[in-house]
Amino acid sequence: MGIIILGILVFIVGMFIAKVNYKFEFLVKPIKAVGAIVAIIGLLTASVVQIDAGSVGIQKLFGQVQNDVLNSGLHFINPLMDVIPVDTRTQNYTMSGVHGEGDVKGDDAIRVLSADGLEVTIDLTVLYRLIPADAPNMLRQTGLDYKDKIVRPISRTKIRDNAVYYDAVSLYSSKRDEFQARIYKAIEDDFKKRGLLLENLLVRNITLPTSVKNAIETKINAEQEAQKMQFVLQKERQEADRKRVEAQGIADYQKIISESLTDKQLQYEQIKTMKELAQSTNSKIIVMGKGNTPMILDAK
Repeated sequence: MGIIILGILVFIVGMFIAKVNYKFEFLVKPIKAVGAIVAIIGLLTASVVQIDAGSVGIQKLFGQVQNDVLNSGLHFINPLMDVIPVDTRTQNYTMSGVHGEGDVKGDDAIRVLSADGLEVTIDLTVLYRLIPADAPNMLRQTGLDYKDKIVRPISRTKIRDNAVYYDAVSLYSSKRDEFQARIYKAIEDDFKKRGLLLENLLVRNITLPTSVKNAIETKINAEQEAQKMQFVLQKERQEADRKRVEAQGIADYQKIISESLTDKQLQYEQIKTMKELAQSTNSKIIVMGKGNTPMILDAK
């Protein structure tokens, strides 16, 4: 637009320069030609606009926002039209208690009251994007700073509104997924009404009060000790069963041996033993006791 105005001004100067001083009359045609060329170049430049990928163009004519949006690519438009590029890619908004991690510097975690009246701290990341067709309406009603006007307040409010249905321990453990799905649905509905699409909602961390956290840790430690004791008892039972089986086996073995031994078998074993002793290089005396039972005396 600025180039067109400049060309028109140069053309007007060329028209009136001769009236100011006839000596400059020879400059009238060149100046008018330059002005016309500049205006034409400006007109062509203003008539062509390029929209980058991941963006849409919102058209404004004398301050009035048009309903038609320009998608990515090259477009020919009214040269008097002003085009505002708007990002439609996925954006994230993080509310964290860690300094420098979220969009707001400092502690920006969400503090909520649970059903049992305890204060729970929640770190959250919201993934969202602008719906292209709703971009003109967003510019009219809210402006392009919708992150601070819509995303932040709605997210924090819906989380607080829904946290009161859960007690602190459930939020931290068994009901965490259910809580996340619930607030996702609540935030998604409000975002759609305002031209935003909620892509995902990430509950990054839930911090319980110190007293509750210590109680949970104590309970977990007690459960672990109980499980450890059960393992020890089970191991002792298995060992007792093993010894019982071993003792039964020995008893059965001895019973079988005692039932199978005869006088002849014992006499045979005695002869084998005496034969082995006789073949030994050590000197010895064999004394036959009562009942032909030998007594061996080492004479070394």
